[in-house]
Amino acid sequence: MSVLALAAALAAPLATAPAQAHAPRELPALTPRAETQPLYDDEAGGNADADDPAIWRNAAQPGRSLVVATAKEGGLRVYDLGARQIQSVPAPAGPTPGDAPGRFNNVDLVHGLKLASGRADLAVTSDRGNDRLRFYRIDPDRPGGPLTDVTDPAAAPVFSGSQDEINEQRTAYGLATWTDRATGRSYALVSRREQTRIALLEILPGRSGTVGYRKLRTLDLPSSFRLPDGTSWTPCAEPGQLPQVEGMVVDPADGTLYAGQEDVGIWRLRADLTGSPELVDKVREYGIPGTYDEETDECAPGADPGFGGKRLAADVEGLTLVTEPDGDGYVLASSQGDDTFAAYDRERGDDNEYEGGFRVTAASATLDGSQECDGAAALNAPLGAAYPHGLLVVQDGDETPRDGGREATNFKFVRLDDVLDALQD
Repeated sequence: MSVLALAAALAAPLATAPAQAHAPRELPALTPRAETQPLYDDEAGGNADADDPAIWRNAAQPGRSLVVATAKEGGLRVYDLGARQIQSVPAPAGPTPGDAPGRFNNVDLVHGLKLASGRADLAVTSDRGNDRLRFYRIDPDRPGGPLTDVTDPAAAPVFSGSQDEINEQRTAYGLATWTDRATGRSYALVSRREQTRIALLEILPGRSGTVGYRKLRTLDLPSSFRLPDGTSWTPCAEPGQLPQVEGMVVDPADGTLYAGQEDVGIWRLRADLTGSPELVDKVREYGIPGTYDEETDECAPGADPGFGGKRLAADVEGLTLVTEPDGDGYVLASSQGDDTFAAYDRERGDDNEYEGGFRVTAASATLDGSQECDGAAALNAPLGAAYPHGLLVVQDGDETPRDGGREATNFKFVRLDDVLDALQD
C-alpha cells in the first residue's frame, strides 16, 4: 500500500468531524504550585531554551525525586521538587568550531539498565545538534550533581551520513524510551526533524560502563492525505520540509507508541514499528490548504473545508502518560495552538476516546501558567509532602513577567491530583 493510500485509509474514519471555531474552549483551569527559574535563549543566557521534562522518582526517598529537563543549546537542567536547579549539564560542542553545536531537544528515562558497574537509571536525551543520543547515569547522592555522562564516544549519528548532513540539522528530534517487558531489552524511538521518519534504536550497554545504541528499523508516517472530497492535502511548510513528529510516549503495558505529528494529529502504532499506524485524533487545521510566503516565512491559510478535529490546535506537542494501578489512565497531549491540554483514555479497548481537557493558568502575578507548551511529563506516584499524589511538569513557552523585555521559557509544576480531579469531574 502506498503512503498516500495508507493515509487515506487511516484518516477516513475521522474525516467527517465538523469544522470548529478557533476560539478558546471553556476548560478547567489549573494553577501550578511552583516554577523553575527562567531560561533565556540569547547570548547572555547561554542560548538556553526550555523544551522537554522527565520525572525521576527516588524510590528510597520520594521527596528527593528529580526533574530532568532539556534547555536545547543550554544542555540539561536538573531540578528538585521545589523547582530549584541543582545541576546544569552543558551540551557538547560540534567536532569543529564551524559545525553545529550540541542541542538537547527531548529527554526520557530508562530504569534499571544493566551496566558493567551494576544496574542504573539513565536520562536519555536527543542531541539534535550532533544527531546522536546521549546517556546520563542518575545518582542522587553524587557530589556535584546526580547526572554523569556515560555515552559511548563511538555512538554513530542516528540519521545523518556525514557532518555536512548533520549541519543541515535534519537530525534526531523527538524521543521516547521503552523497555519491552517480555525481553527486558530497552529501546529509544527517535523522530527526525523536518521529516516524517521515526527510528527504533536498541539501547546497548558497553563493556566499560558506557551506553550506546544500534538502529533496528525506521518507519515513515504519511506526509500527504486524501480528504473525503477526493482532494489531496499536505500541511503547508517551507519547501523541502515535511510534517515532523516531536512529542512521543510509549505505554509500557502493551508496547503502544503515541506520536504527535505536529500539523496533523496523534498517531497510535506499535512501538517496534511494525504494523499499520492509526490516527487517533486530528488537529483542527487538518485539511486546510496553505500557501508558503518566502518573505514572511509563514503559511497563509485558505478556506477551511471542515475536515479537522475538535480538540487539538496545531501544533500537537508534548505527549505523556498517566498510568493507574487498574490499567486505566490517560494519554495527555499539549495542544500548543490554544494553550490547552487534551486527555485521551489510555486503554486501546476504548479506542483512546477523548476524556476531557484543561489549562494551566496563572496562580499569581508572579507565577504564571503555561503558554505554547512544548513538552510535558507526568508521574502518578507519591513524591513526598509537596506532591503526595504525583506530579505533572509542563513547559511554558512564554514565561512572564519578563526581565527587561527578554523572552524567556521555563517549567511549571502542577499537582497531578488536581489534573485527575479536573478530568474526572
